Amino acid sequence: MFASFLPLLLALALFSPLPGTAATKGKSDEEEARAQLQQLQGEIKKISRQISSEKSRKNSLQGQLREAEVTLGALQKDIAANKKELHKSRLRLAKLKARQLELRKSRDEQQALIARELRAAYQMGRQGQLKILLNQEDPNTLARAIAYYRYFYQARNEHIEQYRKILAELAELESGITITAAEQEDRRKSLAQQQKNLVKAKSSRELAVQNLVASIRDKGGRLKQMEQDQLQLEQLLEAIEQAVVNLKMPENYKAFSKAGGTMPWPISGRASHRFGNSRNAGKMRWLGVTIPAKEGTRVAAIHHGRVVYADWLRGSGLLIIIDHGDDYMSLYAHNQSLLRDVGEWVSAGTNISTVGSTGGKDSAALYFEVRHKGKPVNPAKWCRR
Repeated sequence: MFASFLPLLLALALFSPLPGTAATKGKSDEEEARAQLQQLQGEIKKISRQISSEKSRKNSLQGQLREAEVTLGALQKDIAANKKELHKSRLRLAKLKARQLELRKSRDEQQALIARELRAAYQMGRQGQLKILLNQEDPNTLARAIAYYRYFYQARNEHIEQYRKILAELAELESGITITAAEQEDRRKSLAQQQKNLVKAKSSRELAVQNLVASIRDKGGRLKQMEQDQLQLEQLLEAIEQAVVNLKMPENYKAFSKAGGTMPWPISGRASHRFGNSRNAGKMRWLGVTIPAKEGTRVAAIHHGRVVYADWLRGSGLLIIIDHGDDYMSLYAHNQSLLRDVGEWVSAGTNISTVGSTGGKDSAALYFEVRHKGKPVNPAKWCRR
C-alpha cells in the first residue's frame, strides 16, 4: 500500500524548497508559513483520501462504521459548539434585559424631573420673568436671578437631551433583545434537531459495530484484524513522516527531547493497558497506553506541536496526530470528536479532542502513543507520573 503514496511524496519533495534556495528569496516568514500550511493540509488530505479509499472503503462493514462514527463525531462537536453559543446567548440576553431595567428606571426618573421643570417654568411664565427681573433693585440680586434663569433653562435642555438619548438607547436595546431572543429560539430548535440526529447516528454506529463484531467470530479473525489495523497505522505514520520532513518548528519552543518526564498526560486516570503489555490476542503488544474515561472528557496535547492528522482511521477511530519536531509525534485515538484541524499549532494543555469509543470500541477510553522516528516509545518515560 505504501507504494501508492510514492508519487504523492515525490511530488511533495520536489515542490518543497530547501532552506537557502532561490525559491525562498523575497518571501516573508509569514508568507512561507502560510504556503507551508496550505501545502501540509493538501498533502495530508490526499493521504487520508488514499487510505480511506484503499482500505476502509473496500471493506463495506468498516466503511459503514467509518461513516457512522464520523457523522456522530461531527454531530457531537456541533452540539457542543451550539450549547456553548446558546449559553453565551442566554448571558447576553440577561445582560440586555438588566440594562433594559436600568434604562427604564432612568427614563421614568427623567420624565419626572422634566415634568417638575415644566411645572416650574409654567409658574415662572405666569409671574412674568421680565417683570421679576425689572423689580430687582439690588444689582447683586438681579445678577443672581439672571444666573438662575440661565442655569434653569440650560439644565432643562440637558435633561431633555439626556431623556432623548435614553429613549434612543432603549429602542435600540429592545430591538437587540428581540433579535437575540429570536436567535436563541432558532438555536434551541437547531439543538433539538441535532439531538434527534444524534440518536439516529448512535443507532447507526451500534448496528455497524454489531455487524463488524459478527463478521469476526474467532480469535484468529480478531488477530488478523488487529494486525491489519496496526499495519495501516504504520503506513499512515510513514507517509506523514515523509510529508512533514520539511516542516519548520518555531525556534523559541522547548524541544520535546528535553521535556522527558515533565509533560502532562493527555487526560487523568489509571491506564487499563500499559505500554508493552500483551494484547488480548496474545501475539501482539500494546504500543501505547489505554486510559478509560467518561465519554466527552477533554483530551489535551502533551507538548507544543502542529496537528498533522485529524481524521478517522480503521482500528483507531477518530485519530489526531501531533508532530513535535525532531522526529517526535504523539497519537490520540478513539476520540468522540476532534477539536483541531490539520496545520493548527497547539501548546501543552490545549484541548484537541474529546474521549470516545470510535473505531468500534465498546467503552470510552483514550488510546495514546508517543513515537520517535516512527517507532513507539513508552509514554510513561515522557509524561510525569
